[in-house]
Amino acid sequence: MYRKCVGCNEMKDRGELIKITRKNPCGTIIINPDCNTFGRSAYLCYNNSCIETAFKKNRLSKVLKAPVKEQLLDELRNYQSK
Repeated sequence: MYRKCVGCNEMKDRGELIKITRKNPCGTIIINPDCNTFGRSAYLCYNNSCIETAFKKNRLSKVLKAPVKEQLLDELRNYQSK
């Protein structure tokens, strides 16, 4: 199954992307590697340029329809380096 990265807008296999989900109904935003949490989701490539672009251009907030904190950027950087 293919999804689009919000950083580079390329279509990739879902396994090649980081899933970020705004959980229903509480609205908290989490990094969701297991795909068992339901809610509005966005996908990012594992590279720094896509992560930085998504934050600089506010694309994650637009897709998730919620404000995204800078703390998530740090979490994504740490998640990517694992």
